[in-house]
Formats: sequence, structure tokens, C-alpha cells
Amino acid sequence: MAQWPVHCALLLGLLTAAPFAAQAQQSPATAPAVAEYMAGTGDAWVDRQLADINAYAARYPEAFIDELSRYAGARPAYVEALLRNHGWKPGDVYFACFWAQVTGTSCRTLVRARSDMPDAGWKAVLDSLQPPPDNLHWRALRHAIVASYDHWDRPITLDALLKRQLGDRAQRDAAARRTDR
Repeated sequence: MAQWPVHCALLLGLLTAAPFAAQAQQSPATAPAVAEYMAGTGDAWVDRQLADINAYAARYPEAFIDELSRYAGARPAYVEALLRNHGWKPGDVYFACFWAQVTGTSCRTLVRARSDMPDAGWKAVLDSLQPPPDNLHWRALRHAIVASYDHWDRPITLDALLKRQLGDRAQRDAAARRTDR
């Protein structure tokens, strides 16, 4: 019976500390900030991947920059400047550079267009450009995202269309081996 007041005091202390602990866990540098990120591309699957790319790039910045350099033709110093000096989210840098790659334009062109419309999502930015985006561009971008995840050995959930187009990871790896020969 003598332990009852001690247990009550501990429980009361935990209950009053819980709101402060929850606030500390939700600081801008934690996961909710990543979850709140929305690229606004108009493609929910692409938006989810770009949000996840933010988390990946925060943990593996060198691999992220290397991916953009190797496969999107972006200069590493340019990517670093966008991230560090201009406050761009990695998902936005990824989208700008890979969209430029699939449309045959430059990453700088996309960065300028987005900078001119800072409160707009990517869909509005793309709709303002010529030529307007078409299904082949979106398909190429989605394939590039899957390839990046494969390069990073990061799991990715494909929607039904991508599964039909690309197959599972083993099929993609086998196809990559065939083209390497």
C-alpha cells in the first residue's frame, strides 16, 4: 500500500509530460514535415515517391546527388546549391532535373519556371510551359523514379500500370543485366 502514492506520482508525471514530448517530436525537422510535403504534380503516386525521396536524401545526400548527376545530367554543385543555398526540397530538385531529362530541356529551365511560381505546385508550373506535358513524359518520369529506387536498393511499391510495364524487382534486374552485355 505504501507504493501506491509513488505509482500515482509517476503516472501523474508521465501524463503531464506527454504533451510536451509530443510537441518535441513534431518539430519542423522531424517526420511530419516530410509527410506534409506535397509536390503537387497531379500524380498521387509521383507525389508519394517525391516525399519519400526527401527522406532518403536527408539520410543519404551523396547518393541522392550522385543519382541526379549520373542519370539526370545535373551538375553536383548545382544540386547542392539548390538544396543548401536556396532551400529547395530534394523531391523538387529531383522532379525538376528528371522532368528536364525526359522532356529534353534543362534543369535550370524548370528551376526558373518553379521559382517564378513559388506558391504553385508542379502541375501548374508544367501547364505553363511549352510544350505541355504528355503521357510519354509522365511514363518516362515514373520509370526514372523506379530506376532510382533500384539504384538505391530502396523498396518501392509499384501501381498496377508500372507492374505491367516494368515487372517486379527480379524482372527489372534481369532486364538490366541483358542490356549491360
